[in-house]
Amino acid sequence: MRSKQLSPPTLVLLLLATSVSAAAAPRIELDTAGGDAWTFDHPVHGHVAHGACDSVTVQSPAGTTLAVLESDHFFALVHLWAGANNVRAQCLRGQRMVATSPAQQWQLRLTDAPRAWIRLRVDNSGAVQLDGRHTELARGQPAPIVSYEWQPAPDDPAPLALGAGERITITPPPTDGTYHVTLRVTDALGRTDTSTSEFRVDHGRAVEIDVEHAHPAWLDGAVLYGLPLPLLNPVGFEGVRQRLDSIVALGATAILLSPVTEAPTGDFGYAVTDELHVRGAFGTEAQLRALIASAHAHRLQVIFDVVSNHLAAASGYYKDSEQAGARSPYHDWFQRQSSGEVAHYFDWTNLENLNYDNADVRGYITAALTHWVREFHIDGFRLDAAWAVRERAPEFWPQLRAELRRINPDVMLLMESSARDSYYAARDFDAVYDWTAKLGEWAWQGVFGEPGSSPDLERLRRALAASDTGTRTLTLHFLNNNDTGPRFITRHGLQQTRDAAALLLTLPGLPLIYAGDEVGAAYEPYGGGPPITWSDPYGLQPSYANLIKLRRMSSALRSGTLRILHTGQDESVLAFLRQPDAPGRPVLVAINFGATAARVRVSQGCPPLSCPAPASGITVDLQPHEFRVVPL
Repeated sequence: MRSKQLSPPTLVLLLLATSVSAAAAPRIELDTAGGDAWTFDHPVHGHVAHGACDSVTVQSPAGTTLAVLESDHFFALVHLWAGANNVRAQCLRGQRMVATSPAQQWQLRLTDAPRAWIRLRVDNSGAVQLDGRHTELARGQPAPIVSYEWQPAPDDPAPLALGAGERITITPPPTDGTYHVTLRVTDALGRTDTSTSEFRVDHGRAVEIDVEHAHPAWLDGAVLYGLPLPLLNPVGFEGVRQRLDSIVALGATAILLSPVTEAPTGDFGYAVTDELHVRGAFGTEAQLRALIASAHAHRLQVIFDVVSNHLAAASGYYKDSEQAGARSPYHDWFQRQSSGEVAHYFDWTNLENLNYDNADVRGYITAALTHWVREFHIDGFRLDAAWAVRERAPEFWPQLRAELRRINPDVMLLMESSARDSYYAARDFDAVYDWTAKLGEWAWQGVFGEPGSSPDLERLRRALAASDTGTRTLTLHFLNNNDTGPRFITRHGLQQTRDAAALLLTLPGLPLIYAGDEVGAAYEPYGGGPPITWSDPYGLQPSYANLIKLRRMSSALRSGTLRILHTGQDESVLAFLRQPDAPGRPVLVAINFGATAARVRVSQGCPPLSCPAPASGITVDLQPHEFRVVPL
């Protein structure tokens, strides 16, 4: 059959019609695939031929957003609802839609609920005013607040009579102590949220607590006990549970757990792949909840070591960014160098720095930490590589702390950063590490030598003076932690271990005992060796328990004041004065690091590091490697 021939005029008309049709249906596309979102207002980018559209809109279940159109690219901040959101872009000419992009799905992982806020004030009459009117409506689908419920804490010193409504006023109870009030709000869609605030009663009068700047009261006199979950027997949560009685008997008040979240097999835990889920090798969520409940029943606070600087190369978000490149919704989750390669610190080539300029990253980390506080009722966090996030986004840590304290004012933050960095003291963080100004370098580096040698006490005095923050921010002191490699007793011997333990537990700040310190256990946390053994061949445990008991009994040893004194035998004896913050007796601490007996004379009035041993004053006799705590 012969094909039908078109006349020239007909052919021209057909070509014109085809051209008009093509112009009427330009190709419009979104630049990335869909995926997880961790912010209610999510950025969406796309492209369309230059001049093809008068305007571009982006549709989501929450409504239509007008995009910013520049040349052949467009951008919109699209509002999402919790759960699945189908999103597509539309090209408009005038008021007519001429093209639509393929749909993509964003799964918003945040819970959409109101955000309860409490304003607490003590008025001139001494009454406590509680105001919930600062409460925010839900971010995704706002709805009015219909209920305000005020609830007391069952373990507070005395019952509180609370009412209902946006604002209430209560008469403080006569019993002294700290009181907690929780506001539970409910909106018209039945969604709820809670916030907790606190006040103190001193001598029958209510006193406001500056939750933003005051550290949790339970930190006063606290002694931390660090537990590396991979090195326990059995590994994980059950191994911790079996140690609780021994930890309480020792006198510690809080346990610091190594990372509990998902990480590759064989990794200690810092190569985190999922910030929100429990690592299966350590146990189930139910077992973790039971462990936390048991620790609280033992009156132990529970602190999680959490990773905030990076995700591991094995994480789903990073693998997607590598496989899909710029098309990945997580490509911008990671800090990138000018070459486009992801940035790392040191030789951490499998640990991919997060980009804190990305709102989803900030939302993800915040959601993870609030999850552990709300759902598992933990009491604080050690923030791994906090210094790194501070370098890149110094505004993030105060924002995170405010959100955590809104939920629970007693949550503490231990920042893995140097006590000599004024950033943390200026912003009233709870505790920082006893490092030098050099990243990760122990402040006592070079003080202690080979087993049998004498420590450099002049260097130690300088280190103690330099690490004193002079503020409410506590300095975390330690002999060992997860990063110190071979244990102190291995590096410096038994005698220096005994002397250093006496120093550790009589200094101001926050002491950390790391698993097995109290029995002289010799291992390396990252060595992947056999589980820690808990025999006590050196008889150290009674010494540690006695030191902690002394600390608990003396308000001066729990205070923040340290004054170093000269003794006339400064090469072998370290002496310092501890003055209580509240009324109480000061104490003199003297530690003989030498191998011979020493008689030292000190004066209470001697300014720190400025005068020789006085002709008269307090005389202390010390046997070799003996310490004394003398009430004054």
